[in-house]
Amino acid sequence: MNIIFLGAPGAGKGTQAENVSEKLNIPNISTGALFREAVAAKTDTGLKAKEYMDNGGLVPDGITVNILKERLAKPDCENGFILDGFPRTVPQAEYLEESGVVIDLVIDIYVPDDKIIERISGRRVCPMCGASYHIIYKPSHRGNICGRCESRLIIRDDDKPEVVFSRLETYHGQTEPLIDFYKNKGVLETVIGQEEVDDTSKLTFEVIQNFNAKTKIE
Repeated sequence: MNIIFLGAPGAGKGTQAENVSEKLNIPNISTGALFREAVAAKTDTGLKAKEYMDNGGLVPDGITVNILKERLAKPDCENGFILDGFPRTVPQAEYLEESGVVIDLVIDIYVPDDKIIERISGRRVCPMCGASYHIIYKPSHRGNICGRCESRLIIRDDDKPEVVFSRLETYHGQTEPLIDFYKNKGVLETVIGQEEVDDTSKLTFEVIQNFNAKTKIE
């Protein structure tokens, strides 16, 4: 089964992609890791990508898809794969389709913006020991002090509200149109993200089971 996970930053699609990857024993593929692997292996497409990366530019969609196809040709993808983080735009999805990569199922993990802002901006981390907290869901018993090493907790730059707003605006403008794109292809399913990760996982696997049952009938 070839799956794409969609979802706004902080919706939890990465966690669900990892869970499904482990359960179905298929690789979870991210473009960031692909670029690093291709560059390290010094493949032709990897070297081309490196030129853009070294100059601070974006790697063209054509090169990205070629690197992806090289990865999908490996034996561990014979029974399927998961794409997390690609495509990010409709043109990338069209390029992927034109290149012959077949996508069976697209799962959109939906969480309202206000919940995402609450989730991300409420995170707190310890700069000394790395412990992670949340002011609502996992508070330190010592308030703004780490319960493990007694250092003062901080908000990471990526978790600041203004940064979260910017990331959400980018998502809505560039990536969210993929929902309609794949809905029109008849392969989109939406999972409403729950407060508990396990509850979201349960709904995600129900979608996959329903897809498998439908496929067998057809």
